[in-house]
Amino acid sequence: MWDSESESNGGREYGNGTLPATKHGLKTDGFEQRGHSWFVATDIPSDFLVQIGEVSFHLHKYPLISRCGKLSRIIYDTHDGELNKTSLDDLPGGAESFELASKFCYGIAVDLTAANISGLRCAAEYLEMTEDLEEGNLIFKTEAFLSYVVLSSWRDSIIVLKSCEDLSPWAENLQIVRRCSESIAWKACANPKGIKWNYTGRPVKVMPPDWWFEDVSILRIDHFVRVITAIRVKGMRFELLGASIMHYATKWIPGIAKDSSAGITMDEFANTGNISKETSSSTISGAGSWKGGLHLVISGNKEDQETMKAKDQRMIIESLISIIPPQRDCVSCSFLLKLLRISNMLKVAPALVTELEKRVGMQFEQATLSDLLIPSYHKSETVYDVDLVQRLLEHFLVQEQTECASPSMQAYVDKSTYDESQRGDASNAKMRVARLVDSYLTEIARDRNLSLTKFQVLAEALPESARTCDDGLYRAIDSYLKAHATLSEHERKRLCRVMDCQKLSIDACMHAAQNERLPLRVVVQVLFSEQVKISNAIANNSLKDPAPDQNYQPMVSTRKSLLEGTPQSFQEGWTTAKKDINTLKFELDTVKTKYVKLQNEMESLQRQFDKMMTKPKNSSSSAWTSGWKKLSRLAKMNNLENDDSSDQLAPDQTRKAPRRWRNSIS
Repeated sequence: MWDSESESNGGREYGNGTLPATKHGLKTDGFEQRGHSWFVATDIPSDFLVQIGEVSFHLHKYPLISRCGKLSRIIYDTHDGELNKTSLDDLPGGAESFELASKFCYGIAVDLTAANISGLRCAAEYLEMTEDLEEGNLIFKTEAFLSYVVLSSWRDSIIVLKSCEDLSPWAENLQIVRRCSESIAWKACANPKGIKWNYTGRPVKVMPPDWWFEDVSILRIDHFVRVITAIRVKGMRFELLGASIMHYATKWIPGIAKDSSAGITMDEFANTGNISKETSSSTISGAGSWKGGLHLVISGNKEDQETMKAKDQRMIIESLISIIPPQRDCVSCSFLLKLLRISNMLKVAPALVTELEKRVGMQFEQATLSDLLIPSYHKSETVYDVDLVQRLLEHFLVQEQTECASPSMQAYVDKSTYDESQRGDASNAKMRVARLVDSYLTEIARDRNLSLTKFQVLAEALPESARTCDDGLYRAIDSYLKAHATLSEHERKRLCRVMDCQKLSIDACMHAAQNERLPLRVVVQVLFSEQVKISNAIANNSLKDPAPDQNYQPMVSTRKSLLEGTPQSFQEGWTTAKKDINTLKFELDTVKTKYVKLQNEMESLQRQFDKMMTKPKNSSSSAWTSGWKKLSRLAKMNNLENDDSSDQLAPDQTRKAPRRWRNSIS
């Protein structure tokens, strides 16, 4: 990776990372450790004991008070002039940093590395090892090493920032965290072509834009936020910022990671202690030892990801939400929904949850069904959080309205391009969301605790133009009716109102026509819509002209379009006209029935009359027969006279002729 100054400029005073031994009045061969105690290897007995936790240091007063202002005050400002023991449990860096500081006081050469420099710098500040006591004191030397060596190296900056996790608030007050964060940000935003790389022992021609993701992802969340904030100020592309945030969340939040067992393991980095004792430089010397990972020296313990407490995960999620770039599509919608799922589970701050919901609404068309199936983690009757999806859909619609309204205020800016592209994209987004909502409704319809009102409100949230086909909505309604068999007729009709029968495909219509769960009125509407479609299709085919250049106006494809194309008065009287037509049809059927009944009675009378004519005739009957024949002849003569005078008579003066009964009803 980045070369340290010690590797590129070995001639610098602090390039070798070793503070040289200085002449001092007390000769010593070094420190010796016996159990939890440290002793100075000298013939002079110790006269001052420093206790730090379980570790004790048997030292001498003079070397300490000559360079440590704090210890000088402790020894001489006390009322007990014979004080020979003190406790420094609050010393930053602990016993390891005090060991190095005390060695420096005795004039022993100290190896400065990226692993120990932050702790030693904080310890020097705590012990007040300033230039007022002696020129070239420890504060000056550690500051020089930080400025000239650490901040010029990518790897050392990461190591020092990682080691600052256990040095709060000293590292913050001494600006170590800020300086390391800015150094990392500058190097992450630098042009890779102008950087000398040492990676896997070979020079790399082209580095991927995400080369720094893995390195910064090992940092604690507060330091990661500082680095990302600094990188944003430097002008990093928001897509890369979002990708780095997703990489960090995948690594530290088990619910987002694809592999829950994947987490940070310290075996990937150099073992603690080996580097500080085996190397005398600020970095791991030798490019051949670099194997693609970041070799870190960690001071302090870190909890495993598997045992991380809920409050720690809540803090991580809240911090990540606060640094997500505001630009659209900087992170995926799937990532945002997973983050939202865990936020609800861990009870993240409501303001941040609302902000996250708005971010999801900005790119809701990218969501998938599996991402939307968020369980109800708190008190709720339904299995899935339907109210959450309702809010996400509302945010999406508000965002769509905002985007459609904003260009109208700037009509002079490429209006034609907006009309063709932006509106088309908005329409496609609504169609994708409509299909997604229909699939979600089908899934949650199986929940017996889902109320009809929630189902209906969610189904009607989208405008009618968002759905070009209602097959998905019909499938959801059928699933709801199947799971809620106890619905009344009124409730079933109310449920089916959300569906437009005119938008059903042929397959859906065939299924609906045979669906016993649907109300009878809906089935009739489905059949009527199919009849209209068939009629329009036939009419369109008949209206087509063989000439390719002749235009024609096709018939409307739906009853709704037909009504929209007619006058308002016709639309208002459509319902009344339908009732009148049905009434006339009923009366016509009644008249036909009565007509058939009367015809049957007439035929019965005719048969009785024929029987009477076939009986033996007596004198009286002969007279009756002769009289009947006369009447018959008279009637025929009258008919002939009527035919002759029919042209002279007015239409209202025509005489009613005797009706001849027939056996046909046509």
